[in-house]
Amino acid sequence: MTQTLLFACDLSAENRAAFARAVRLAGEHGARLDVIHVLDPYLPRRVLHDLEEAVVADMQATLTDIREDYALPEPPVLMQTTTGAPYTEIIREAHEREVDMIVLGAHRKRGQPDLVAGTTLARVLRSAPCPVLSVSHTASQGWQEILLPMDFSLTSRHTLRETLRRFPDTRLTLLHAWDIPGERELGSRGDFARWRDREVARLQTQLEAEVERLMAELDDVPEVELVLEQGAPLEVLMRRLRRQPPDLLALGSRGQLGRHSQITESLLAEPHCDIMLCRAW
Repeated sequence: MTQTLLFACDLSAENRAAFARAVRLAGEHGARLDVIHVLDPYLPRRVLHDLEEAVVADMQATLTDIREDYALPEPPVLMQTTTGAPYTEIIREAHEREVDMIVLGAHRKRGQPDLVAGTTLARVLRSAPCPVLSVSHTASQGWQEILLPMDFSLTSRHTLRETLRRFPDTRLTLLHAWDIPGERELGSRGDFARWRDREVARLQTQLEAEVERLMAELDDVPEVELVLEQGAPLEVLMRRLRRQPPDLLALGSRGQLGRHSQITESLLAEPHCDIMLCRAW
């Protein structure tokens, strides 16, 4: 069955990078691209009719510009408008069209994690029936490097499976943050250091076995590197993003935004790369 990507277009200049990425992904995966724009339902009917035509024409012109700028072929495209609350309509359209991924522009209120929860992006993440891609960087090339924070949770296993299935030709780095109790008090002792090293080696073996089991379910898998770093998960991840930012961060979501982890809120408020967020159902 042909895949379908849903791109929510708000016609802004900041949204252009997300539009370009949606076009590139649709072409790379042989998918249909559905582009929607949500109009204010309280506008007068005559105004809505004229506005619908203008919006579709503007989206089509933007698509033509993007294809020329990035030398991209045109995928099968369906452009439409709808009326209502943006996040509600995006979720409804995703369900009705049974889309494989929703593509949105990044959160614009950079550096303000406390404002993330009320954005359209955050509200879509709460109820989306599929992975959601938040795009903040230009789509000048396909993704080559993907970073995925990895632990033994259902969420991270689901995110790894989704990433392997969707992007089998990329280089995938699995990042696991570890922190052993007693390090601060006993770290200088030789017997503790030897015990710690054995525990870290055992942890790496467990993670490698988990990754092998997941990859065995797929025919094509990318080049995978497992990296273990000591520290709190957010500190380890942010340090990695600053030192060696990937093209895409694949992130699992365990709950509703607003009650979300500090990691997710921080990353959405200040994205270092494009982010694909997957919920475990």
